[in-house]
Amino acid sequence: MPTQNQERRLNVRDLAAMKGSRPIVSLTAYSAPMARALDGHADLILVGDSLGMVLYGMDTTVGVSLDMMVAHGAAVVGATRRACVIVDLPFGSYQESPEAAFRASARVMAATGCSGVKLEGGVEMAETVRFLSARGVPVLGHIGLMPQSVNAAGGFRVQGKTDDGARRIRADASAIADAGAFAIVIENTVEALARSLTEELKVPTIGIGASPACDGQILVTEDIVGLGGDFTPRFAKRYAELGEQLNKAVGQYAEDVRARRFPGAEHCFTLEAKRSGAKPRLAAVSSEAAGAPPGASNAKGRRGA
Repeated sequence: MPTQNQERRLNVRDLAAMKGSRPIVSLTAYSAPMARALDGHADLILVGDSLGMVLYGMDTTVGVSLDMMVAHGAAVVGATRRACVIVDLPFGSYQESPEAAFRASARVMAATGCSGVKLEGGVEMAETVRFLSARGVPVLGHIGLMPQSVNAAGGFRVQGKTDDGARRIRADASAIADAGAFAIVIENTVEALARSLTEELKVPTIGIGASPACDGQILVTEDIVGLGGDFTPRFAKRYAELGEQLNKAVGQYAEDVRARRFPGAEHCFTLEAKRSGAKPRLAAVSSEAAGAPPGASNAKGRRGA
């Protein structure tokens, strides 16, 4: 089993082998900076269609396009070296037929270099999962609450609370696993049911609002670091308040600009360097020459973007 210090990228076989051993650490990322921050810690990074809500302010994930997933997926893969990166297939790109799903998956994998795709659905998608798996496309399944079907489901509700609901989820899990999914995400599902499925299935389960007994856990990164706004899902835990820190930092920048404390002399280029043809460099010019009021700070150590 690869260790965190090894450079080889984890693949879906590595994740499958974690079943019953150590928990799979999973988080979402939609950009290169976030992906770099997660790469040394997460086994699985999901480029989720949740980016529609988190980054683009959509009410649901239904409006996310394949082009969006390709662009964000390429950024995440390019910024990582260790984590296994999986990209969501967005609504409408795979439900029509197994062939449509393969075309979408082939485009995503070729354009991003990701290790596989995730799709939502149970019994009705088993044929598609089998079709993709037989043609070299690793599939991460997703059952329980399925955000792409939120309109049909009547909202973001806990799944498996009734006997009929539990039987449906159990059938979905079995069908997707038997069809060849390397792992299955179980979302917003009654804990006892998620625990039971984890014990019964041969493939790893990755919970989000499911059970601590799942073989792994996944959350939207913005939810755990305080960048998701005021709302935090019940199943998410806040580990930082970066939103507050960001607001404070931007406020300090705005104050500095309005008071002409920024830019300081150390952030400006000398005219002599420009005239001489030498490579432009930051130079210590006077505060007055830089446009700052007399007596403004000229401290060293700051960096431009």
